[in-house]
Amino acid sequence: MTDTQTQTIEEHRFPCDNCGADFRFDPDANQLVCDHCGNTSGVEDAGQAHAMVEIDFQTALANKLPEAEIEETRVVGCPNCGAQVEFDAATHAAECPFCATPVVTDTGTNRHIKPKGLLPFALDENAARDALGDWLGSLWFAPNGVSEYARKGRKMNGIYVPYWTFDADTKSEYQGQRGTDYYETRTVTRDGKREQVRVRKTRWSRVSGRVARFFDDVLVLASRSLPKKYTDRLEPWDLSELRPYLPEYLAGFRAEAYTVQLEEGFEEAKIIMNRVIERDVRFDIGGDRQRIDALRTQVNDVTFKHILLPVWMAAYKYRGKTYRFVVNGRTGLVQGERPYSAWKIAIAIIIAAIIAGAIGFAYASSQA
Repeated sequence: MTDTQTQTIEEHRFPCDNCGADFRFDPDANQLVCDHCGNTSGVEDAGQAHAMVEIDFQTALANKLPEAEIEETRVVGCPNCGAQVEFDAATHAAECPFCATPVVTDTGTNRHIKPKGLLPFALDENAARDALGDWLGSLWFAPNGVSEYARKGRKMNGIYVPYWTFDADTKSEYQGQRGTDYYETRTVTRDGKREQVRVRKTRWSRVSGRVARFFDDVLVLASRSLPKKYTDRLEPWDLSELRPYLPEYLAGFRAEAYTVQLEEGFEEAKIIMNRVIERDVRFDIGGDRQRIDALRTQVNDVTFKHILLPVWMAAYKYRGKTYRFVVNGRTGLVQGERPYSAWKIAIAIIIAAIIAGAIGFAYASSQA
């Protein structure tokens, strides 16, 4: 790579023009705020930012994207969970926000496709902590220590988590069978008595047809740092509110680099699309029941975006075990690893046994 082709490393730092301390993005004020001197600065109007133009999928697979679509950022990789998170050059030691593993940063660079859009944080850290505390408080048999540890103000990390979105035009042909239910009356013997019952039967007929659907913004997680079952349950995301990517939104937060590559992400998107197409086919077949014998889908005009979605994250180590929780940075929805307290469960079993014994004793006394 020549000097003129060398990609500039994005620092994503925003020093206050009054005192030099770092700005942070304030979700409530929708502006940059300096916690040191109170200075504020507006965020560039999204209408003036680069539009969220879809990128051609095949061009990206052929590694023919223009340099303007690529960036390099400083990242640190966690040796425990494999997360790659942006850190500024002044950071020398930190704790992984995904698994609470202490990390001595060996800052490297990550070359990747630039984000096209993001959803800015709508909840600040205090609101996220309140949501987490309420969620933990609602869990039966959760250890008191974990709940108290979360409520006592331990810092939560605001992370922009990477996702892919895919658009595609699909046309599908199918062969199948339509089932129409009908009923026959039969005479059966039960307990020595003859009676008539209605028995459902299905008449099948062969059918074929075509369905078509345009998919818009099929969402695929591009991170491996958290169990997917947790992040999937943070949906739905208000993708209609996506804003063109501006690095100012990252001020005071961190951004995770994607570790699910584009082609792998599209394979998952196809699984999601196929489920919808199969539902469309069953609706097109009609009748009371459907069988799909063959289904062939042609996928055209595939485009994609790399986007960032806001997640408040907490990883707590309690009695040698790490508990991880995620909070949707827009809605406050909480998901995470469910902690259990052995002594609370034991007490509940004892109480249940006492209650069952008391009920049994009362019943026996009433029969005497």
